[in-house]
Amino acid sequence: MKIFLALVVGIVIGAAALWFYSTKEGQSTLRTTGEKIESATKPARDAIQDKVADFKLNPQDIKDELAKTGQVVRRKAQQVGQSIADATADARTTAAIKAKLVPDKNLSALNISVNTTDGVVTLSGVVSSPDDIGKAMVLAMEVEGVREVISTLQVKPKSTDSKPKG
Repeated sequence: MKIFLALVVGIVIGAAALWFYSTKEGQSTLRTTGEKIESATKPARDAIQDKVADFKLNPQDIKDELAKTGQVVRRKAQQVGQSIADATADARTTAAIKAKLVPDKNLSALNISVNTTDGVVTLSGVVSSPDDIGKAMVLAMEVEGVREVISTLQVKPKSTDSKPKG
């Protein structure tokens, strides 16, 4: 009986999730999440691609070297590992800052873009007051691994409809 109940609950939850993600709001949420993941992982992916090119580790180079010598050898593996670790640390830093922005009702994680390179964080986007720029910078500075924060945030007050009716 417990298994049957668990199965029914699972089906209901699955159906609800399927319905939500088929709505415009659900698709928008899914798309936004995908874009955030893409922007957070892009520095790590780019660093790896750059190192693959630098060390001539593309598929054709590897095939050619295997055909000639039967092995593939590169001497700068420690530097490659450090670059990948740095890019991963930057992605973690960016994600940690974004997570700190989410609970603050005055700072929209969707309106503030965070980019981290070698511990230098750049905040860009729109906030509603100069105080919000300071808050965002403090939140970013509190994250481990941040060496410097650069803000290009623009102040755009929230629109208020103060026109008298009549």
